[in-house]
Amino acid sequence: MNETKARKVVIIGAGHVGSHCALSLLFSREVDELVLIDIKEEKARMQALDLDDAASNLSHRVRVRAGTYDDCTDAQVVVMAAGKTRLPGQTRLDMFDDSIAIMNDIVGPLKASGFSGILLSISNPADIVGDFLRKRLGLPKNRVFSTGTSLDSARLRRILSEILGIDRRSIQACSIGEHGDSQVVPVSHCTVGGVPLPAYTAAHPELAEKLSVKYLSEQVQQAGMRVVIGKGCTEFGIGMVCCDLVRAIFRDERRILPVSTLLEGEYGERGIHAGVPAVIGKNGVERVIEWTLAPEEAARFHESCEVLRGFTARADQM
Repeated sequence: MNETKARKVVIIGAGHVGSHCALSLLFSREVDELVLIDIKEEKARMQALDLDDAASNLSHRVRVRAGTYDDCTDAQVVVMAAGKTRLPGQTRLDMFDDSIAIMNDIVGPLKASGFSGILLSISNPADIVGDFLRKRLGLPKNRVFSTGTSLDSARLRRILSEILGIDRRSIQACSIGEHGDSQVVPVSHCTVGGVPLPAYTAAHPELAEKLSVKYLSEQVQQAGMRVVIGKGCTEFGIGMVCCDLVRAIFRDERRILPVSTLLEGEYGERGIHAGVPAVIGKNGVERVIEWTLAPEEAARFHESCEVLRGFTARADQM
């Protein structure tokens, strides 16, 4: 009888984000083996040991340990979570130089490991780092992508839920473009119980101000920094986003989720990574879902992509 191949995930970066991605995966029943890698080897060992203690009280078995880049050889998914913590008042683009320098140190040993699975990148600035890793590793575009606007979209649904008093599971909404200040909230594709948000707003004029593009965009843009200022970092939300994407890959769910992937003509953009809805399955990004955006949404999306294009060009020279 053939044994089922163990579901192995390697997480590079054992800080706040990496450790909470590991914790979410540990509780999810979606992985059989979790390996943590960090430049601070003792930190990776102690994070793994702490997680392994948590695993003692699970009803399912998960092997948790610290490892090396050799562990990436047979990993189905590698999660890139290396990088510095965003500081109060700092945009994600402000992290560009430090993050690209860190990625430059990682791509060599990761490529040398022979890794050929799916690379899910979380490190900021997410869109630019995802593009950089895809190019330097030489992997197909479907197998290297970043979480992009997934967390922004989760925040958007939370914000809409609070405004409307409706469970967020009945709300379909996502941000697109940069995982950053130029992201776009396409209200033309937000629905509440299947009702387009513009129609819902027209029926509830008392909510018009808080359901405006301006207000929603500001709230989503500021959501992450509010947490950074209040507690020093964000970690739980992105941990669940990571788990959700890994689940979609391992189960071949073919779910439509917002991720930052290479655009090759979709939405009129080419040669950059940007957040868009995409079908996620066992092969990673199976295909991009292309919405027809309202003219003002399309214009803002192109502006967001122009911001990313400038930084992507800089990364190519580093």
